[in-house]
Amino acid sequence: MSIEPRLLLGSGPSPVPQRVLDALAQPTIGHLDPQFGAIMDEVAELLRATFRTENRVALPLSATGSGGMQAMVDTLIAPGDRVVCGVHGAFGARMADALGRAGADVVTVEAEWGRAIETERLVDAWTAGSRAMFVVHGETSTGVCQPLDGLRDAIGDDGLLLVDCVTSLGGHPIELDAAGVDAAFSGSQKCLNVPPGLAPFTANERATAKLQRRSWYFDLEAILGYWKPDGGGRAYHHTAPINMIYALREGLRIVQEEGLEARWERHAEAHESLRAALAELGFARLAPDGEQLHPLLCVRVPDGIDEAAVRSRLLQRHGIEVSGGLGPLAGKAWRIGVMGEGARPEARDRLVEAVQAELRA
Repeated sequence: MSIEPRLLLGSGPSPVPQRVLDALAQPTIGHLDPQFGAIMDEVAELLRATFRTENRVALPLSATGSGGMQAMVDTLIAPGDRVVCGVHGAFGARMADALGRAGADVVTVEAEWGRAIETERLVDAWTAGSRAMFVVHGETSTGVCQPLDGLRDAIGDDGLLLVDCVTSLGGHPIELDAAGVDAAFSGSQKCLNVPPGLAPFTANERATAKLQRRSWYFDLEAILGYWKPDGGGRAYHHTAPINMIYALREGLRIVQEEGLEARWERHAEAHESLRAALAELGFARLAPDGEQLHPLLCVRVPDGIDEAAVRSRLLQRHGIEVSGGLGPLAGKAWRIGVMGEGARPEARDRLVEAVQAELRA
């Protein structure tokens, strides 16, 4: 059965360039082949450049972004640890749930869906003896970007600053070392324009000095024995998804060829252009000015429109995918990806024209 192509403008996956598809189709080799070892080393360097970090640990976990979240919990948090967790959407709530299941003492700092959490409230929740603070930098359920300024100074030298940058990496300004982030995870299927299946992950020495070994699959110490950031022979831990790592290397090469600053600016311009065009049709952005996440535009659907029916017609008649709202925004909002190749004028024009046609109908 043939697959009908789609313009992927939902919350992910995002459009995959032909270069990345071609990389996927390269011959599969062994996960301990020296050729593959050289590719792994290149991927690690490209991830450091994209995360804007000098961390020794920078690698793609063989998992989706949710696996990156689980690895963060299993690797860095122990039962009884006090963790301040910011919740202003579905993915902050998911992390709070994961931390609770791991036995952490979770202190949630909540904000309205569609708003960033005030830094002062996160800082006020921090107390001596806390293990970590977790925030979602790019909240995919609301299109809000959470500021990181001031968090590192507030938690001091002993606490860990943990960040979800699944939807922001490669599309919205984030510099982990400058922000004092200790560990972060992302996903291959958002602004990197690679199919889902890998979770870019990085951790600094403060984090790796406190590793937990409670998970077998997400045992970072064992995984590092395979990725060998310090050189030397590679110890088998699991069979890596070889062709997916080819694809990630190509996606990261595309990011670096464009340049991060230029890429960030392109995403900001594409976001604003699409926001303005949809505003003329009655769709208002959820996030206020200054809190918007450039790679994900969340808009309220005008009253009187059956949003699910229109989204279905966009897919079936026009081959365009957009995502509906989650949680309290279900049935009330659309989440539109402005990610990588989806942050282009051609994608904007095709979507706006299709929405106009369906609203007229």
